[in-house]
Formats: sequence, structure tokens, C-alpha cells
Amino acid sequence: MSRFSLPLVLACGSGIAMISLGERSAFGLFQTDIVAAREWGRETFAFAFALQNLLWGIGQPIAGALADRYGTLRVLAAGGVMYAAALAGTVYMESAVAVTIMFGVLLGLAMSACSFTLVISAFGRIVSPAQRSLAFGVGTAAGSLGMFLFGPLAAVLLNSVGWETGLLVFASIALLVVVFAIPLQGKPVPDTTGPQQSLGAALSEALSYRSYVLLVFGFFVCGFHVAFIIAHMPSYLIDLGMGPAIGGTAIALIGLFNVIGSLAAGAIGQRYSKSYSLAVLYFLRSVAILVFVMVPVTGMSVIVFSSVMGLLWLSTVPLTSGLVAVMFGPRYMATLFGVVFLSHQVGSFLGVWLGGLIYAETGSYDLLWYIGIALGLFAAVVHIPIRDAPGPRLSAASATAAAAA
Repeated sequence: MSRFSLPLVLACGSGIAMISLGERSAFGLFQTDIVAAREWGRETFAFAFALQNLLWGIGQPIAGALADRYGTLRVLAAGGVMYAAALAGTVYMESAVAVTIMFGVLLGLAMSACSFTLVISAFGRIVSPAQRSLAFGVGTAAGSLGMFLFGPLAAVLLNSVGWETGLLVFASIALLVVVFAIPLQGKPVPDTTGPQQSLGAALSEALSYRSYVLLVFGFFVCGFHVAFIIAHMPSYLIDLGMGPAIGGTAIALIGLFNVIGSLAAGAIGQRYSKSYSLAVLYFLRSVAILVFVMVPVTGMSVIVFSSVMGLLWLSTVPLTSGLVAVMFGPRYMATLFGVVFLSHQVGSFLGVWLGGLIYAETGSYDLLWYIGIALGLFAAVVHIPIRDAPGPRLSAASATAAAAA
């Protein structure tokens, strides 16, 4: 446990989530300028961006395991330094291979080490079970607030100082993660919610539990949705004759309304079924995307769509992470949620990469939007049978404790 006060831990953790997720959400705004400056095809940047999402996912269970074993300070601080170095390297490296290594590989691993998933896992250890869902909503909302702030900031930097200086400003801000990580330095305490187990046993238990496996499949869809919209929607709007400012506005609105959506999801998760809530949320995403692609795209339709998607954006996170905590307890939550998040990032990789590939082949993003609609309906169905209850190990422990009492 941390020796710092709970409000300070929550504030600093929220600051980390705001920076890491906020900056990442604005990267799509830099795509057009970077591609033009380097004289690449759009699919080259899309592949680097997709690789970033994939490495973020692959690194997340590893970062989670390190945080579960050694605490979060070292992992978060290393992530902040790597984040800044990767953004600076993207500016100064010119070859496609070098930029792919910086922007794709190093930045992806950096994000796994300082992501909001580690932050909310740390929150899960220091708040009571009754408060976890709301605390997870607070951490996710902070990341959403970062989207609201960094989208317009990126647009201003691009218009005033250019993409190179803009990324260097982002790199400087990323170093604040090192400072904000200090109050989260406490090491995990032993889990008292059930029989003690090793990390390997915890992973084996989770991967053999049907509800957890379904949760993994469902979170894949969340990653696909958010990544292709973040990476390609600004360029999609530019292709339709709208300026870069409308893309920044769209990202900002998604972030602003996701603050509301994340807090609401955290509150809903404390009172109602998290799995059913997720099913409804994914269904509404499909409806929102379908309406957006069926009506003429105007400034007003972009505003409405961004606001609606913001409400449904990362509101999946407090509900999904809350289910992991309910099923298995907080001891290995960073690792177990990291595995779920790996699925999210595989979806992100495909969402970003397929967007670039489909655009290169067809000159349009239309097929990508329809794939997103189908996947949303798939996720809605997948979440219905998930049990919002402790897994077999914790259920047995509770029954034993009740019998002994």
C-alpha cells in the first residue's frame, strides 16, 4: 500500500492516465503532416501506428506482472522516460524503418508501462470492493479528460509550430509521468479474499474460466473501435474536405463526453450487472456508427457522433476491469487485466492497420466502418453470458468462510 494519502494517489494516478491516454489519442492528427513530410504512403504510418497498439498490448501483461511483483513506481517511471524518448526519436529519425521502431515498437512498449490499466489496477488495491467500480471510472475518466485536452492542443501545435515541435512538446509533457508515479510507489499487499496462489496459478485459473475468456474476446472489439476512429477519423474528415480543426474537435468531444460516460459506467457497475451493461454499450456503438455512415457527413453530424461515441468510448474499461476484480480479486489484477487488454490491443492493431490497407486498396474507409458495426453486434452477444460474480476459487473460499462462521 502507498504511504501517501488516498486523494493524492488518486490525483497523481489520474494525471498519469490523462497524459498517457490523452497524448496517444491525438497521434492521428499528426498523420497527414508526418506522411507528407516523409513522402510516405498513408499505409506506412498506419502500420507503425498499428504496431504501436500491438506492442502496447503484448507489453501490458508483462508490465502488469512487474507491477504486481515490484509495485508500480519503477514500471510507471520507466514508461514515462521511454514515452518521451520514443516521441523525440520519431522527430529526429527519417527512415520508415527507424520511425516504425520509435513510433511503433518503443512507444508501444512505453505505453504498456505507463498506461491507465496500471493506474486503475493500483486503485483496485487501495479502495474497498464496494468502491472499486467507481474508482476505475475515475481513472478512466481522467484518461478521457486527457483526450479532451490533448486533441485541441495537438491542433494548435500543428497550426502554430508544426508537427516536429508539437511532438517534442508532447515528449516533454510525458516526462511528468515520472513525477506523478512517486505516490504510487507502494508494493502490493497479499490478497486476503481467498486462498493464496502463484501468478502462474492465477493465469491458469483465469484462462480456464469461461466468463473471463468471453471477456477477452469482447474487449478485442473495443480496441478495434477506438483505434480505427482515433487513427483514421481525422484523415477521413480531411478527405471529405474538412480542415484539421474538425478532427481535433472530434477527438476533444469524444474525450469530454467520455468523462461523463466513464463516471456513469463506474456508478452503473456498482448497482447493475456489468456484463449486461457492456452488452448494451457495444450494441449502442454499432447503432451510432451505422447512423453516422448512413447520413451525410457535416460538421454537425461529426459533433453529434463524437459526443455519442464519447459516452460509449472507454466506459467499457471500468465495467471490464470491474469484472476482472470481481472474478479473481485484486492480487493479480494488473496481470489479468493486462491479458484482457492484450486482446484489446490486438483489435487496435487490426483496426489501425486494416484502415490503412483498406484505404490504400479502395481509396475509402467505408468498409472499415461496416466491419466496426458487425464487430459491435458480435461483442454485444458475447457479453450476455458472462457471470458478474466471483469465480470458482473465490466462491469456494466465501462458502468455506461462511460455513466456519
